[in-house]
Amino acid sequence: MAHTAMSGYGTTAGDDPLQTAVWRLRSRACWADAAALLQPVTAQAALQRASLLVERCLYTEQGWEEAEDALRTAEALAHSDDERGAAACERGQLAYAATLHSVRDRADEARAALGRAAALIPPGAAGRALLDFRRGLLAENLARSPQAARAAYRRAHAGATAHADPLLLSFTWRHLAGLALRDGELAEARHGFAESLRIREELGYLVGTAPALASLADAETEPEAARLRNEARRLFHLLGGVPTWLARQLAPTPPAAA
Repeated sequence: MAHTAMSGYGTTAGDDPLQTAVWRLRSRACWADAAALLQPVTAQAALQRASLLVERCLYTEQGWEEAEDALRTAEALAHSDDERGAAACERGQLAYAATLHSVRDRADEARAALGRAAALIPPGAAGRALLDFRRGLLAENLARSPQAARAAYRRAHAGATAHADPLLLSFTWRHLAGLALRDGELAEARHGFAESLRIREELGYLVGTAPALASLADAETEPEAARLRNEARRLFHLLGGVPTWLARQLAPTPPAAA
């Protein structure tokens, strides 16, 4: 299952107190509360607010209209190429989420928006790694092209490393590991899932920890796999059943027929 990612502002000591508060709420699945702390009077604030509400849609399958409104505000305030590119990247992610969750087929809109973002955000820029990651999501989950997805995730991984974005690294590790698991590369998958989990635990990214535990469980043998899934279930229920899609992955396996 796919995720969104955003630079982890507020995750280290000495960060701006507002960003720290936003991060703490976001990491605990309180996206609406986090967004309420941001006044969309500048392009940067409007973009961050929109990204929070877009992420909420992906994790909860709710709040679509609020995300659309916030995104329109961000698009109206964007003036530089970087700002317009970031807004287009969020537009693509929202369309992707709507398609993934079968709200409405917006796959063409997602591709077009991410294409616009690619024309505006130059290679090597800070926002390019997130864009590459999201293009990988489209390739993996909509186009069903694991080869293209792997190439995009690797570009995103390199960009996240270069720009010291640990949260995005946790996503690239996890998705590259997922492709490795699909190919039967258990050792590679286990390593990537473990790195993703380690980063999320270090950052305190609680809402992303249950998915990381569940993914690592898929690459482990019993009884470790059962322990990891039980911990994932505990966190999943603690957060009120978020992310919604994790319920399917954590559903108990029916007993084998006699």
